[in-house]
Amino acid sequence: MKTILCYGDSLTWGYHAVGPSRHALADRWPSVLASGLGSGVQVIAEGLNGRTTAFNDDLATEDRNGTRILPTLLGMHSPLDLVIIMLGSNDMKPWIHGNPLAAKQGMGRLVNIVRNHPYPLEAEAPQVLLVSPPPVSRTENAEFASMFAGGDEASRHLAGLYSQLADELGCGFFDAGSVAETTPLDGVHLDAENTRKIGTALVPLARVMLEL
Repeated sequence: MKTILCYGDSLTWGYHAVGPSRHALADRWPSVLASGLGSGVQVIAEGLNGRTTAFNDDLATEDRNGTRILPTLLGMHSPLDLVIIMLGSNDMKPWIHGNPLAAKQGMGRLVNIVRNHPYPLEAEAPQVLLVSPPPVSRTENAEFASMFAGGDEASRHLAGLYSQLADELGCGFFDAGSVAETTPLDGVHLDAENTRKIGTALVPLARVMLEL
């Protein structure tokens, strides 16, 4: 049995802009990935609304800093064969930093945590697949437009920076923006069709990385 940990934010949690609500379990991209890979692979979804790569957001009751909870999850779910990280959208909020280069550095910190964690029972460190989220888009939703002011332009740089980071660190890379786009309802989240597209597109990449 192979095990994949999907580490992300609301796009992994399954936030649905209609309502707002949460997508049905079968529509969330980790579930679609699991279905495509079959019964020989366990896919664990660890998504949190508002999670950043490596930065604090003290407006929330949960700890949204991605570097702080990741070590606990690595220990909880070990042994792992692959960790898929899709973060960066929330880094684009002006009060976080809004800088795509900082998001790249945050992702690098997460890769370092995965590779250097003291895994129980001397388990080997898993492979890492970096996924750049679909870029933030323009929206008529005034609250989200203000929340992600400037994010539509800044987030377009994430794919290139993450691809470069993956080459530097020897990780896998996938640009989710190549198959999916955010909904104009809020400019950030995904409708059911687009979140499913991400899961479907990741199936062949995961197969190669897991040597299935």
